[in-house]
Amino acid sequence: MLVSPQSMLHAAAQNGYAIGAFNVNNLEVIQAVVRAAMAERAPVILQTSQGALDYAGMETLTAMVRAEAEPANVPIALHLDHGTNVSLVEQAIHSGRYTSVMVDASLKPFQENIAITRGIVARAHACGMWVEAELGHIPGTEDNLTVAEREAFFTDPSLVREFVSKTGCDALAVSIGTRHGMYKFSDRVALDFSRLAAIRQAAGVPLVLHGASAVPADLVAKAKKYGAVMQGARGVSDAQLTKAIAHGISKVNIDSDLRLCFTAAVDEHMTDHPEDIDPRKYLGAARFAVETFVRQKIRLLGSGGKAA
Repeated sequence: MLVSPQSMLHAAAQNGYAIGAFNVNNLEVIQAVVRAAMAERAPVILQTSQGALDYAGMETLTAMVRAEAEPANVPIALHLDHGTNVSLVEQAIHSGRYTSVMVDASLKPFQENIAITRGIVARAHACGMWVEAELGHIPGTEDNLTVAEREAFFTDPSLVREFVSKTGCDALAVSIGTRHGMYKFSDRVALDFSRLAAIRQAAGVPLVLHGASAVPADLVAKAKKYGAVMQGARGVSDAQLTKAIAHGISKVNIDSDLRLCFTAAVDEHMTDHPEDIDPRKYLGAARFAVETFVRQKIRLLGSGGKAA
């Protein structure tokens, strides 16, 4: 069933687990996530990024999500991820296709971030939609920042209460050291848990962790075996993610892991079965691989069996 993420995230925040928010780009990944959620009896969020919408189109991609989610017997939310373009966020709100949106004005000065976010929240709430905002900025791997430069992007706990109060946002994406992409860390994971604890105390709304893909060593090895060039790929470990959830994270965004899993499965199938020219064969193998991965991730997040 297609629902707002509000109830599932408040339950997660109150009971110490997290909801997986999985970015989807095509039919096979959508089906994989929905099947995994039903198998694990877990609420999930399916997210579309601006890049995914550029690739497939909002009408087409959201129609596929809704076709799979609406008959499902677990709660599923459809969320617009990283809405840096206000026009796109407004389009998503008024399309009637989404259950929630994210407005990301985190690169703007603090007061401008508040003003932009507050405007989106007002329009979304008028349509009965839930809104995620961002304070602090989660950099990409291409940014090549020093430690000091990265910490300048971290969420400032002293600003959190004011931001949430003035914007009325329903959830807050925070920056505590993660990065987008598969090359998150050059040496070791360095998430700032004391900062996260202070943010949790001030926020009063569910907290979101972006850039949380694990980039598992076994998937990296598999991808490299079949020709991928991925020198030094590294993500957030299971232990670090579990600790982040214990410190208040209620929504965990996962994108890079799904891409890695999907691509490695396609490459493996085509290497082992070069005679296959039927896309259903190699795309089916990739769908099953992603479903298996998502089931494992749901168990790690603690959301299995939490579907109402």
